[in-house]
Amino acid sequence: MADAMQFDLVSPERRLASSDEAVSVQVPGAEGDMTVMAGHAPTLTILRPGVLRAEWAGSTTEYVVSGGFAEINASGVTVLAERAIPVDEMTREHLDEMIAEAQAAVETARENAADEPDVIDSAVKVLADMVAVGDHIRLSSNTPLPG
Repeated sequence: MADAMQFDLVSPERRLASSDEAVSVQVPGAEGDMTVMAGHAPTLTILRPGVLRAEWAGSTTEYVVSGGFAEINASGVTVLAERAIPVDEMTREHLDEMIAEAQAAVETARENAADEPDVIDSAVKVLADMVAVGDHIRLSSNTPLPG
């Protein structure tokens, strides 16, 4: 396939995907979602919590990612995720764990960076993104956000 590219997704637990037949990969980048296709300009981006969507000819697979990095070049994309779970394997328990980790990061930021509001704001944004992921994949968290 002429417009296909290499796509690799790995987390510390396992390799979730490796294929040289990806048509596009939508990445939840820190600066916004981006769609990667063959021939993309070289880019390195930080991931925010969100849904990563990989498309092959005739099928799409979605993964919940909690953060990490994506390295993009003309021949493909490699995603190193802090945590990644296929959406069809995602459970309420997984979501609760991810939200608890994000809440702990907010508390740590508040304790250790009281005079650095940007650090606290970043941690709160990660928590809000994780809650939004739960809503997006219909595992609504009902978790109140910190004030």
